Amino acid sequence: MSSVPDQPTSYNEVAGSSIHRLAGLADGIFAVGMTLLVLGLAVPALDAVKSEGDLLGQLGGLLPAVVTYFMSFLTLGIFWVAQQTQLGRLERANRNFTWIHLGFLLAVTLIPFSTALLARFHWSRVALVVYWLNIFVLGAVLLLAFEYGARAKLFPEADTASIARLTRRRVYGAQALYLVGMLLCLIDTHLSIAAIVLIQLNYAVAPRIPLLHRL
Repeated sequence: MSSVPDQPTSYNEVAGSSIHRLAGLADGIFAVGMTLLVLGLAVPALDAVKSEGDLLGQLGGLLPAVVTYFMSFLTLGIFWVAQQTQLGRLERANRNFTWIHLGFLLAVTLIPFSTALLARFHWSRVALVVYWLNIFVLGAVLLLAFEYGARAKLFPEADTASIARLTRRRVYGAQALYLVGMLLCLIDTHLSIAAIVLIQLNYAVAPRIPLLHRL
């Protein structure tokens, strides 16, 4: 005699269960966020440019915005890869897991703001800390999503232990490096920005250096 699968008894038991729809929404939000970053690169005003030298000077003034644009594009790229890696290992999703990822996407939408703030006030420790907090929240919520998913048995049981080890090592290692980078603003905010860019490049390029490759 065949057993009948348990039928859901409430709407919340079936809500937010589509991994593909969550991934599609995430792709769209990341794409918009990456595109909005370029709006911080304003073309010099026509009345401020009377010669080639003036144009070069105006373009030189855009350097902080160019650096923060590059840094933030890397930030979004790294976290997009991290989220897609997590979603790609799921067997299923549920309402709570989906809402945790919506919280993650909320932090993603704040990256253009924290980037613009840092580009305009690149000398400010407050602006640097706001940017770092944005990165911290991204990492913390992504880790929260994994921890919830592991407890709710949303990942393949045979792979959960290895996924947990790799995920925790990546998040803890990255956030420790970002914290060190942020603390460099006590010396100079530009030193902090340079350090964060190098950290981002490490995760984007993934050099075959034993210690760095394991982070």
